[in-house]
Amino acid sequence: MKDSRITLNILSSSLNVLVMVLIVFVLLKAGEVAYEMGFRVFTEPAMDASPGRDVAVRVEKEMSGLELGSVLEEKKLVDNGVLFAIQLRLSAYAGKLKAGTYTLNTSQTAVEMIRLLAGEGTEDTEE
Repeated sequence: MKDSRITLNILSSSLNVLVMVLIVFVLLKAGEVAYEMGFRVFTEPAMDASPGRDVAVRVEKEMSGLELGSVLEEKKLVDNGVLFAIQLRLSAYAGKLKAGTYTLNTSQTAVEMIRLLAGEGTEDTEE
C-alpha cells in the first residue's frame, strides 16, 4: 500500500513537472512570435529592391485595413496583409486613407504606401 502511494506521488510529481515545462515552452514560443511580429511592424522592408515593379491598387471608400492588407498581399506589395493592417492602425494615418486608384511599387515600404494612400503623394483620389 505504501509502495503504491510512493509510486503515485512520483507519477503525480513527474506529471506536474512535465506540465510546467510544457507551459514554459508555450510561453517562450508565444513571446518569440510576439517579439518577431512587433519587430516587423516597425522594420518591415520593401518586397523588392529599387526600381521594383508598379502595381495598380484600387482603394474603396469603406475598405478596412485588413481588406486593404489582403489586396496588397495578393498583389505582392507586402509580405503579410495582417501586418500591414497593424502598421496602418499604429500609424498617424489610421482612418485617413483616401479612396482612389493608386500606382504603388514593390520597392516601397508599407509606411511609404500608407503615406501615399493617405493623400500625401500625387496620385488621383476620389472624394
